[in-house]
Amino acid sequence: MMNRDDLRAAVGAGIVSEAQAASLASLADRRRGARTDLAEGDEPFELFKGFNEVFIVVGLLILSMGWAGVVGIAYAAEITNPQQAAMLYGSIGALIIWGMSEYFIRRRRMVGPAIALSILFAGNAALALTTYFAQPFMVAQQDYGSLPLPFILGTAAIGVFWYRFRVPFAMAMIAVGFFIVAILMAATSQGTPQDPSDLFLLSAGGPFAWITLVLGFAVFAAAMAFDMSDPHRVTRRSANGFWLHVVAAPALVNTLALTLLDRDAHWVLLGVMLVFALVAIIIDRRSFLIAAIGYIVALASTVFDGETTALTVLILGGILLLLGAFWEKFRARLLRLMPRFVPLHRLPPSNI
Repeated sequence: MMNRDDLRAAVGAGIVSEAQAASLASLADRRRGARTDLAEGDEPFELFKGFNEVFIVVGLLILSMGWAGVVGIAYAAEITNPQQAAMLYGSIGALIIWGMSEYFIRRRRMVGPAIALSILFAGNAALALTTYFAQPFMVAQQDYGSLPLPFILGTAAIGVFWYRFRVPFAMAMIAVGFFIVAILMAATSQGTPQDPSDLFLLSAGGPFAWITLVLGFAVFAAAMAFDMSDPHRVTRRSANGFWLHVVAAPALVNTLALTLLDRDAHWVLLGVMLVFALVAIIIDRRSFLIAAIGYIVALASTVFDGETTALTVLILGGILLLLGAFWEKFRARLLRLMPRFVPLHRLPPSNI
């Protein structure tokens, strides 16, 4: 185990530079922060490092509300050219958010403010670009041909933000941006669905449900690429995978669950969730399973009702508790049953 004295000695011997030693020390601190007090095999999860981050996030939210009010007043005064005003104030807002991100994310390495600034940057870009490029009269007539371009540019802007600051949560917003763009392009080429449920029912006409399903698998594959590059879950690659799993699971479950619940195939749905559970256990991602089950419970509570649906929710809750209590034991046995072609060396090791 290397300590700070070893790093100082390495700098003195010319093996590493002071900047490299500082980066190593920072990485070690982040690893300890993520793993401290975690049980063996548990997933690191961190939204805030301390209450000071909560304090800053509240400040950012209040600041954004004040900025929105000021811009609204100024925007109303320049209503003669709303597109130009939108780009002007959007550009100013982007520069302000970028400057704060340089300090709070790159310099201070704060987790909570990084998520808040990512959301603010994405919201600012989406609002400014949509106002500039969208045609409100076309949208009012259910012609969404002017909407894909601003969302493509907005997703690209979030991609640039992620590339600079490497905020894992921004990766999830990029995935959501791809979903929005794909749905809008399908609506433009195939026509707007008559009912919102047509977006997610495989039995409905149009490509919407299949788009959701295919993109769900694509996001899951991207999440696995990040996870398998960091099987011990100690770098930001793992955090990128975490947030992508949170997006992929509802996308996959949304189409499958709505289709099966619509057909009253509750037992088939339980079988599908069993497959999801097995996958989540093998890849050691509780976030994937909790997002999937949580989404099903939300659907069952808001869209569907009945005794069978309530029984399905009850069973899912019991399964979740059972897995939470014996996750590592289940995982150890499953890994022993895996065929040799499964790259277990690129998955988190079992501690049993």
